[in-house]
Amino acid sequence: MQAQFTPREVAELSGTPKRTVEKAIEEKVFTTKMVKRGRRQRRMLPAHAVAYALIVRRVKYRMDAAMKRRLATALSRLDNAELRTWRFELEHAVEMDVGRLVGDSMERAEAYGFARDKLIVEDDDILGGTPVIRGTRISVYSILGRLTHGDTVVDILSDYPDLTAEAVEAAAIFARSHPLVGRPGGRPWLAAACENR
Repeated sequence: MQAQFTPREVAELSGTPKRTVEKAIEEKVFTTKMVKRGRRQRRMLPAHAVAYALIVRRVKYRMDAAMKRRLATALSRLDNAELRTWRFELEHAVEMDVGRLVGDSMERAEAYGFARDKLIVEDDDILGGTPVIRGTRISVYSILGRLTHGDTVVDILSDYPDLTAEAVEAAAIFARSHPLVGRPGGRPWLAAACENR
């Protein structure tokens, strides 16, 4: 079974703004499926949405909604090997080298989807349902925080020898694409006051 991704995961994996992915949903380029993941239902998109978002980001050609739907339909019929050599004719005399535009990003996206499903758990009995790496109490947000503040994957693996690089990378992508909601921690008003001096 092919991996499925939330709109934020598609945006993160393709380096595309989330509004681009949301626009594709609005234009009915993709239909979302509601899937229970962790504690809540999430809108999920098919894996080829990552390739679509990459193409839309990289091609400087204005496509109408019908073209976008045609592209998405064609992408849905390809496997990763076919994607590497596929060329798509947008309209007469306008052709895209999709393999060159997408590169190996679909393999990375599929690897992330597999690692996410295998290694990231949201269990109400562990840290109140905060996503953690399976078999640990290490939250994905603590991993992302360490990477954001200068630690490397090697640093994290030396502190937690039972983890794998795959788990650390999946945790970081998951944390970026599933941000915490609520009031920010610390005292953000204090930092703003110091900047105004």
